[in-house]
Amino acid sequence: MEFVKCGVSLGAERATRDVLKEFLGTYGKVPDAAKEEKRLGQMHRESTTGIIADYGLPITVEEYSEAIYPLYIKRWQRARPLPGVNRLLKHLHKNGVPLALASNSIRRNIDHKILKLGELKDCFSVVLGGDQVPHGKPCPDIFLEAAKRLGVNPSSCLVIEDSLVGVQAAKASGAKVVAVPSLQSQRHCYSIADLILYSLLDFHPELWGLPPFEDRIQGALAMEPLLSNAQIGDAVQNSTLTLIAGECTYDSIPDQISGIFFGWTKSETYGVFKAVVSTGWDLSPGKFERVMENISQAMNITDEDQATARDALDLPAFSEYAKT
Repeated sequence: MEFVKCGVSLGAERATRDVLKEFLGTYGKVPDAAKEEKRLGQMHRESTTGIIADYGLPITVEEYSEAIYPLYIKRWQRARPLPGVNRLLKHLHKNGVPLALASNSIRRNIDHKILKLGELKDCFSVVLGGDQVPHGKPCPDIFLEAAKRLGVNPSSCLVIEDSLVGVQAAKASGAKVVAVPSLQSQRHCYSIADLILYSLLDFHPELWGLPPFEDRIQGALAMEPLLSNAQIGDAVQNSTLTLIAGECTYDSIPDQISGIFFGWTKSETYGVFKAVVSTGWDLSPGKFERVMENISQAMNITDEDQATARDALDLPAFSEYAKT
């Protein structure tokens, strides 16, 4: 099965939101969250036209694009591959699986974004922007063209998408679709996808006829390290949580992070000790916030999870991080 990868490579969605907030601020405006959610995944011109109309901006589409582009360039320098992206790209490329990148963004913007992937950007044999096809998502044109350039039938492709219009476009092309929603509050809208995941860390290639991962160590997955300054046990607003780990530094925790994680906790009182944390979303009525709980508070951390984490942290692949 061939593989078409879309907007889930970088944490660019958050950067985009920050840029719009900064740009509208120069006009004394603030973003409307509901309107911006509906714009996710739209073509550049469609999105720009809507923004100008919704906020009553006294500029043309061309003037908007010219003024905001430098802000995007600045923000994209801080974007990082989302958890699981590097692992998946390396794995598929190593196993000779053809890869395509298809996005509603204009090609110029894509070329700047994928620079953050470093050498991994060369894993893609096909890169397509929304300005290179007649119609953008939710029309299937971009996926049909990607399959054509890969030299395969769309029905033999697997698409990973983070936007609803992208999922709709991929399904319309005849491809199989795995959705990794960029907004967890909208998960219920992605039901037409063949599978919905929280993040690419949850992706199992063998379910789609692709070579399986072989990088787990005694049941644990060594991922890019994340350092959080959150008060574990409290409901933490996503915008206030900071993760820092060298090249894997995030301004705030990626929306797609959810599940059970383990690592090391540093305390002025107790020093460095092992920690197992459950993190997810509280989507109860009237709420939408990230919740992180430690091993003693989380009901969904099983004895098996605890044992796997504690044993793994004694292994060299994990114990070295206790020194950082």
